[in-house]
Order: sequence, then C-alpha cells, then structure tokens
Amino acid sequence: MVSGGPVEGPGVGTIAYLPAMDRFEDFFDTLDISLEAFRDHLNGGGMFNYVEALRSAGIRTVLFFGSAHLSEPLRFRHRPTGTPVCLVPSPRLHQKLQGGRDRYLPGSRVMRSVLSYASIPPRLLARELRRERCEAILCQEYEHARFDVCSLLGRLLHLPVFATFQGGTAGASRLERPIRPLALRWCAGLIVGASGELARVQSKYTLPPSKLAHIPNPIDVQAKPPLDRNQARERLGIDPNARVVVWHGRVQIELKGLDTLLESWRLVRDARAGVPLLLLLVGGGNDAEELRRLLKASGLDNVRWIDRFIVDRDELLQYLAAADVSTLPSRSEGFPVAALEAMACGLPVVAAEVNGIADMLEGGEASGGVVVPPGDAGALAGALGRLLDDEGLRRELGARARHRVEQRFSFETVGQQLREFMVGRGAFRGR
Repeated sequence: MVSGGPVEGPGVGTIAYLPAMDRFEDFFDTLDISLEAFRDHLNGGGMFNYVEALRSAGIRTVLFFGSAHLSEPLRFRHRPTGTPVCLVPSPRLHQKLQGGRDRYLPGSRVMRSVLSYASIPPRLLARELRRERCEAILCQEYEHARFDVCSLLGRLLHLPVFATFQGGTAGASRLERPIRPLALRWCAGLIVGASGELARVQSKYTLPPSKLAHIPNPIDVQAKPPLDRNQARERLGIDPNARVVVWHGRVQIELKGLDTLLESWRLVRDARAGVPLLLLLVGGGNDAEELRRLLKASGLDNVRWIDRFIVDRDELLQYLAAADVSTLPSRSEGFPVAALEAMACGLPVVAAEVNGIADMLEGGEASGGVVVPPGDAGALAGALGRLLDDEGLRRELGARARHRVEQRFSFETVGQQLREFMVGRGAFRGR
C-alpha cells in the first residue's frame, strides 16, 4: 500500500474527514466491501462526493477510520480519487467492550454510545492529524458520540471542528444527552442540507445562526452514463419497450421503504395489464434476506434485483441509464445522494417527503420530481404510474432534474460554499 503523506501547495488547506461509523468494518463489511475493494474500486457516493467538492475549492481531505483489525496505523491512497486514507487501530478497551456487549447486552443503546466514545484513541488520532498537517476536522453526523470526542479533541488541539447532517436526528442513547450541547458549543459549525433539520437543530440547541450553514450534499454533474438508454438495455438484457423504474441504495427494508415500494409496484402492475414493466432494484445490505423473502412472497415476476452494493460508478450509471423513472420511497433520509445521482442522469424522481427532498425537489415538478407521503403505497403507485404512462412528462421532468443539479449541487457550487463557511468560522487561517 502507498503511504499517504502530506501534500503541499499554495492555497491548499487540509481537513480530516471522519465518516459516521465506529470502525471501517462495521459499515463496509455489511456491504461485502473489503478494504482492498474500497482502496482500489469504490467511487462516488456521499463520502467521496464531499471529498471532490472540497478538492474543487482547494481543500485537501484525509479520510480517517478506526479498525479492530490493526495493531498500528495503516495509510494508503484511495486509487480512484488519490485521497489519503488513514486507519487507526481501535483501543483494546473498545474491543473488550464490544465483546461484552455482543455477549451480554446485544441490544443495549447505552453500550452502543459507550462503544462509539471508545472507538478511536484520541492520542493516536491527534498524532496522525499532526502528521497530515490537518487544519480542521469534519465529522459526518453531529448526533453521534464520535462528534463529541472530536469536538473535545479539536478544542485541545486548537482545530476547528465541523459536522454534516446525513440523517441522524438523535444520539444512540440518553448517555449522550448531557454531552451533546457541550460538543455543539465547542464546535466551529454545522453543515445541514435539509431545511427541516436546520430548524430542528437550531430550536433544540438554540445555536446562533452564524454557526449553521444550509449547504446541500454535492454530486458529480460531469459524470455521464457510459452507454445510452438503448445500449444499456441491450447489455443488461432489458426489453427496449419496457417501462422501467429503478431504485438503488442500501437494502434496509423499513428505513428505505422497500416494503412500500413492492406494495405500490403491485398496484402499478395490476393497473396496466399487458404493458411491459420492470422494477429494477440495485443494492445490497443488512436486510438482503428479508428482501429476498418479501420478493418471493409477493409473487411479482417483473422485478429484477442486483443483490450487491455497486462499487464501480460506471456500472451504477449503466443501471440508471436503462431506467425511465427513479424512486426513493424512504421513511427517513438525510440528504439522499441516490436521488441526486438519478437526477444527474436526467431521470425524473418520485420521492417520499423526507429530510432533504423538500430542498432537492423545491417546487416539486418544477425541479424534476414528484413528492409523495412516506409509507403511502397508493400515492407512490399513482405518481409512478402517471410518469410511466406519459413519455413526454418523463422527458420534461428529467430535463428539469438535470438542470436542477447542475445549478445547485455541483462540486464547484457546493465546494465554494463549504470553503466560505469554514474559512468564515476559523478554518485555514492565513490561506
């Protein structure tokens, strides 16, 4: 593996980016993504989109993860983007606590918080931050014990600490409640894409407006599907005349509303006898077995499921290119990258009204999508059916969706907003 040493250059600041997971393996193992696949192939997605947006604004990012599989720090470069990555070993205490929780308290929310607080050794992380010459810290999620630790560490090291909103609206347990207000007071600022969440966090914690930035998640608007619609369908073996709805993401039945999607798809199918239809599901995750059971019980014969998390962005774009409509039936989100990816491919989106959607599809159809109530299979079926029945409407909304992401969510647009906010809150002084 290649060591990720500091990069120097005029006008370049360095920020440490800590994703919202206790350990690398806690998240990526559930998606069957090895460390080698992450290093060599994984691209796109919310994490690397943020990295690229920061890069566009002249900010160098170093990704930090904890891991129970290491005895000393491991450094390498993420090959698709060149991003330095550092994995630090989880403390032995964390591993002992994890074993105790798994054996005696598997459902304990308090122990979940304790584990998060103990997942990365602060002294070792501080050493690696200095080694990489990090001038600020950015955490995914502020409603997370990791953020509390980073806020204290940043205070001790005189580094400004920022955090983004990716869907977490409460800590793991009551143990975090008295600590979170202190961490929020110590941090430099919060970056929140969803206006509903912005109002919630300002009201709950009475934070000054200057500490909050309403900045969306970014998307690569330059990435185009490697194949056109007909070519993608030919390669994937999809009927060129079929009307195709695509869903992609992590397979979490309740959170992502996949039960609602299957129920609505039955309604769509039953109302269109003789019409070639296909529901294309793309993704793997924790609830794969449950989805397999639901699909078998449904009896639906016009559903195709790609049962794995797609690490190659071109492959994902191929599936999106083959579709007519994208859907996001989630019950909860932060600022869903899946919807942005579909919009960037010129697909109209039918989405449940969850966090981020009101900002992403501001104006509804004028922004390229249709918004429906979460968990309402009838409303979802009606919106999907309306688009599937009207090719002209699909094309018009798809063009509006593409225009919306170009104007609002590009790396350059979001990156500049991030830099201005961070510099204004004390990061990269002297740059």
